[in-house]
Amino acid sequence: MPSPIIFNHDAAIDEYMAAVLLTTLADFETQGFIITNADCIPEPAMETQWKIQCFTGSTDVPLALSQARGWNPFPWSYRGDCIKQGAVPALIQYGAPSNAWPPVQSGEELLTSLLKKAMESENPVTMLVNCPLTTLADVLKADAGLEKGMSRLIWMGGAINVKGNLDPSTISAAVANPSAEWNAFWDPSAVDWIFKNTTVPLTVFPLDVTDQAKITPEFMEDLRKQSAYRYSQLAYQSYSLVSDQCFYDMWDVVTTCYIPHPELFDKPAPMELTIETQGFYQGTLRDQPGGRPADVVLNLADKPGFYRYVLSQFKR
Repeated sequence: MPSPIIFNHDAAIDEYMAAVLLTTLADFETQGFIITNADCIPEPAMETQWKIQCFTGSTDVPLALSQARGWNPFPWSYRGDCIKQGAVPALIQYGAPSNAWPPVQSGEELLTSLLKKAMESENPVTMLVNCPLTTLADVLKADAGLEKGMSRLIWMGGAINVKGNLDPSTISAAVANPSAEWNAFWDPSAVDWIFKNTTVPLTVFPLDVTDQAKITPEFMEDLRKQSAYRYSQLAYQSYSLVSDQCFYDMWDVVTTCYIPHPELFDKPAPMELTIETQGFYQGTLRDQPGGRPADVVLNLADKPGFYRYVLSQFKR
């Protein structure tokens, strides 16, 4: 029986590629896609996710839009990438389901129903969150018992021993602290709530490891060479939109790869995590006594193996 996954993301280009990757995992079943309006523009983000699902033949998987709101908004220059993604040649033929939108389904209602279903079937889900934790926090605040519907929470967020990714050229230098990562910085209070009020096994993918998953020229060339495959063609067109941006990494694809292949990574480091919620250093994660127990993945042990695996999965 395939292991169930719920994927919550905020519609960056690499997150769309992670959504594609999930559809290739034979031993896992994605039960829902939930978009959080963080690093995106909500309506185009939903339409592009639907196009991805049309492309991969996964339109039977529910798609919903969260009503979550954050504290520190992503720059508009980042948020428009979901529009660019939806316009790549491989996706241009697809459109929104005109008989269904608007309105779109509530992400909180979908997540609630999926977690209840997981509890009733005694088959808890892997909750993969490659965006801020606000949607999950809002659902659990309303019904803390739903935590039993999760077997584990995998979150891409934070930075431990490396610099954060707040860029003072895109946001005010008054808030661009050097240690915060965007998925933690968008809503630090939601992260703090999850840390203090949940006990589900938590695996964190900070920038320490995602910084190691670059969109390299070699990877792009390998995608181009195998672009006779539909998925590789889509990935090449998509990553071409951002491959010239030195800060852009495969944050979400590398995190997703941990689900089928944890052996690609060093053994996670046990930590007790806290987060700064106020002041200049808000969004900063710290490992200190009394914090939330978590397994933190810090190193990509088999980098060539990671790229080989992604390329092999996109040979479809």
